[in-house]
Amino acid sequence: MAAPDDARLLDAYSQTVVQAVERVSPSVVNIETRRAVPKGQPARDPRVFGGSASGFIFTPDGFILTNSHVVHGAESIHVTRTDGQTREARLVGDDPETDLAIVRVGPDSLFAAELGDSGAVRVGQVAIAIGNPYGFQTSVTAGVVSALGRSLRAQSGRLIDNIIQTDAALNPGNSGGPLVNSRGEVIGVNTAVIMPAQGLCFAIGINTAKFVAARLIRDGVVTRSYIGVGGQTVPVARKVSRFHQLSVESGVLVLSTEQGGPAEQAGVQLGDIIVGFNNHPISGIDDLQQQLTEQQVGVPSQITVLRRTEKLNLEARPMASPNSVFAKG
Repeated sequence: MAAPDDARLLDAYSQTVVQAVERVSPSVVNIETRRAVPKGQPARDPRVFGGSASGFIFTPDGFILTNSHVVHGAESIHVTRTDGQTREARLVGDDPETDLAIVRVGPDSLFAAELGDSGAVRVGQVAIAIGNPYGFQTSVTAGVVSALGRSLRAQSGRLIDNIIQTDAALNPGNSGGPLVNSRGEVIGVNTAVIMPAQGLCFAIGINTAKFVAARLIRDGVVTRSYIGVGGQTVPVARKVSRFHQLSVESGVLVLSTEQGGPAEQAGVQLGDIIVGFNNHPISGIDDLQQQLTEQQVGVPSQITVLRRTEKLNLEARPMASPNSVFAKG
């Protein structure tokens, strides 16, 4: 039997989870999709060509975030809210490179989840995965943030950087649902579980999702340039930051470079830390990705890197991404 203090702590933890779930669950929806039967294959079981997953409303006028793999290629999309109402949804846009998509059921006045800041997430903090896999009910699992800065290969084959790893198990159908903190703020979009490994579940940081969502709502697609690096956000030693008079105390550690890509041609090396791009401070993956717009294609651009104790300015010409690359900078 738990000691009184232990019981109070457990109860406080339970209350935290309950309150967070109650705050965000009205925004969580079930998403059902149907796809065309491939040519030459009989449609004996239509469920084979459909799917069920989750998403969440993030604007009062009905924009919903979910995974690209949930809705990509769907002929029809239906959304069921927790009150049981089912409506047909329209695909606004999807981005396979980040496994994110936007659908809409508006323009009703709907309950929207509050979006947090994935840049403020810390290892060890409470993480709650919420889904609506079947409609009419909410599925909840809770755990902690296990690691930050992970990479995950999207179905497109590209790596998505800056992924949040959590041990909050993803139940079947929870893909596309929100990962929230103890305040009920969305910090990520649940996207994958590694099988058969236990406790390896991943979510796309909400800061990445905000950027992608804005582009999808505006244009329906995310057009990008790229320099051909893969990396993760890392801290920069304060004394190094001060010595080089940097305005950031973190940057992008280069873990890989694409052979023959713009970064490699410019002289970027493994282990370099990117801290600037065209005089814009780069404190992490999100900053670098947001600088790599379609306007940068073919334009000489300055990449500022830290290499051991040196600060170097290298010139690269970003290329047009063949598949709207976002996972790599």
